[in-house]
Amino acid sequence: MNEDKNWWREPLLFSGKISGWIVAPIIGALFLGKYLDKKYDSDPVFFLGLTILAFIISCTGLVRITLKYIKDLEKKQKNNHD
Repeated sequence: MNEDKNWWREPLLFSGKISGWIVAPIIGALFLGKYLDKKYDSDPVFFLGLTILAFIISCTGLVRITLKYIKDLEKKQKNNHD
């Protein structure tokens, strides 16, 4: 019965984690890239390089977290059927 009341909790946490993996690396890359470009007068080099790196980090994090979530759901469904 308690699980029925909190059915929304797990998907909400998953959405928050997904959002974090998208937003945090990109925002960090934008600020750090602009700062380094201004400091070393290399206008788009650090900005573009760090943005590409942030995209790769975001994609990797999204895949890892999604695969873990799917595995947990499959395990939960298997336990409910037994």
